[in-house]
Amino acid sequence: MVNRRSGDILTITGQQLRAARAILRWTAQDVADAARVGVATVRRAEMQEGALGVTAANEAAIQRALEAAGIQFIPQNGGGAGVRTRAADPD
Repeated sequence: MVNRRSGDILTITGQQLRAARAILRWTAQDVADAARVGVATVRRAEMQEGALGVTAANEAAIQRALEAAGIQFIPQNGGGAGVRTRAADPD
């Protein structure tokens, strides 16, 4: 995926996937359903300590699904990669 601010490629990690899932209180099956990938793919991806280790298409699908649910991925920036919920748009 591309970091929309800098244009840099953003690769999410297994730790970020696990954290995002915990924030949303989603099961691996919930992520799989939202991303339209197999649950085994999600489970395998979140076991990784670094990059997800899945195809680029599956990584993009997982990231899009979690972002659509309100997750924002934070790239490694000296303080470590992370996740947070996206701020609500002001009305």
